[in-house]
Amino acid sequence: MGSVISLILHTIFFVFAWLFTDFLFLTTVVSLEAIYLSILIQMSVNFQSKKLQSIQEDMEEIQEDVEEIQEDVEEIQEEEEDEDIKKINATMKSMQGMLVQLMKEVVEIKKKQLKS
Repeated sequence: MGSVISLILHTIFFVFAWLFTDFLFLTTVVSLEAIYLSILIQMSVNFQSKKLQSIQEDMEEIQEDVEEIQEDVEEIQEEEEDEDIKKINATMKSMQGMLVQLMKEVVEIKKKQLKS
């Protein structure tokens, strides 16, 4: 049903039924077929609706998983940033210590130059 072959077969069947039977029989057959086709169409719609609902639930689960992964990535980035900041602070303290030592040496050199 729903294909070109189905359309051709139904057309041939209805032409023969129209030519070789009375009109009452033909209208009854067409009406019954319409009823069955509407039932089949509704069943197909219900099936597709259930399938789409299942897909939607899967998509929601995937979206939740992606959000959790994104939160994990943000936490990792924050931890890396914290580690980087700690490294920078340690480097700055080391440089401050060196600067203090250099300042002491500069002061000593100036004192020696003033005495000479």
